[in-house]
Amino acid sequence: MPLVRAGTLRPPFGRVEDTRRWLESGNADRLHVVAVLGDLVVGNGGLERLGGRRRHVASLGMTVADDHAGRGIGTALLRALVEAADDWLDIRRIELTVFADNAPAIRLYDKAGFETEGTLRGYAFRNGRDADVLAMARLRKS
Repeated sequence: MPLVRAGTLRPPFGRVEDTRRWLESGNADRLHVVAVLGDLVVGNGGLERLGGRRRHVASLGMTVADDHAGRGIGTALLRALVEAADDWLDIRRIELTVFADNAPAIRLYDKAGFETEGTLRGYAFRNGRDADVLAMARLRKS
């Protein structure tokens, strides 16, 4: 899935064992959700709570399979994660980074109340060059 890979910080050709070990690590400060159609996983997302004086903050990440993009799966995943953060986990700030050229994702985050807080220039190496990301966050309304 070239679009999924291009939108993440993970290198190509990841090892299945590494992914399995990460998923099975049992960290209580992580929440994972998946989107399933029939017997096919078509998207996933997660929150990872930070610690210490930033315990009220979580980092968000999510992906949708290339051939299922634009069908509302990202919206459903994001809605589930935000609801969990607001209503169950007492997370008051959700942060994320998104590649600056990923217009569909930026629109999704904008619609969900995330605001751009800045541009991180040359943040990651992608497709043979440095790529910028937007730092975005959503603060829970009291």
